[in-house]
This record gives sequence, structure tokens and C-alpha cells, in this order.
Amino acid sequence: MIVNYADHASNERTFLSWVRTTIAIVGFGLATARLGAQQNTVYSEVLLLLAGAVVVFLAYLRMRHVRGRIAASETIEDDAVPVDTLLLVLIAALFALLGIFVLHVS
Repeated sequence: MIVNYADHASNERTFLSWVRTTIAIVGFGLATARLGAQQNTVYSEVLLLLAGAVVVFLAYLRMRHVRGRIAASETIEDDAVPVDTLLLVLIAALFALLGIFVLHVS
């Protein structure tokens, strides 16, 4: 049995929820633009895909960092500035993705 299995599984589920959210936003944005009446540029599609890739990459970095904290044998204080900063950057990237989605669809 994996030590701290419930914590590791929770961390993995959080990462997968970020990935599912990104896939939904990018997929819905591309599908909506393709079904819409106006022609969109390829640049906005590439920008949408790149923004989605950045969100997934940041989510992966956060998952790896939290995994290391869970697996650490010593007790770590809860004032985790790197984890909080990474989470804020991840949320900002998600909002940027949503902004690009709006620009791409409109």
C-alpha cells in the first residue's frame, strides 16, 4: 500500500480536474468557433491551444510539487508560499485561457 494514498489520490484528482476543465474550455471554444458563421484566424486557435497547454503544464508542476510535499518524511509548515504562488499563477492562466476563449468565439 502506498503511504498517504488518500492524499496522493486527492492530489491526482485535483490535477485531473484542471486538465478536464482545460480540455472543456479549449474544445468548446474550437467547436463553437467552427460552428459559428464568422471566419476566425488560425492565430486565435493556436493561441487558445497554447493557453490550454500552459494551464495543463502549470497544473502538472503544482501536482508534482504537492506530491513531493506529501511524500516528505519531515513535517512541513503550512505557510507554503511556493504552492500558493503556483496556484495563483495557475488561476491567472485559467482566466487568460477564458479570455482567449471569449476573443476566439466572438
